Amino acid sequence: MPTTPEAKTIAPTCRLVRAGEPYQGKQSLMYAPAICAETVGAQAIHMQLLTIPPGGRAKAHKHASHETAIYMLSGVGGMWYGDQLEQHVLLGPTEILYIPADMPHLPYNPSATENAIAVIARTDPNEQESVALLPHLDALH
Repeated sequence: MPTTPEAKTIAPTCRLVRAGEPYQGKQSLMYAPAICAETVGAQAIHMQLLTIPPGGRAKAHKHASHETAIYMLSGVGGMWYGDQLEQHVLLGPTEILYIPADMPHLPYNPSATENAIAVIARTDPNEQESVALLPHLDALH
């Protein structure tokens, strides 16, 4: 999601928002932005809905200098992580996952029939700006 000049003009106040139109991020996943610099003038957080289709997966990546928290709403999400994607975790409904800044990871949906849907919060109000793709790790899994 690109940064827009209008984002800087949004006055700070409490805002109720709905997730916006989904877009495909650099990581090849579909995101529906909700809280970010562009929608509410956020300065240090981004919150969005993530949907990974059955059998879908991201490109290996990290978020430079930004932490991430994921709350799984439905389905199951899998993630390889670590310098060489050598570690693995499965995340089910109502579970919460923390990803430290600069941690290489590759999320995927292990289900052949069910979407994996999660809420993602990150300490980057312009979410896609911190994405660093790691193509040398893509073939590991």
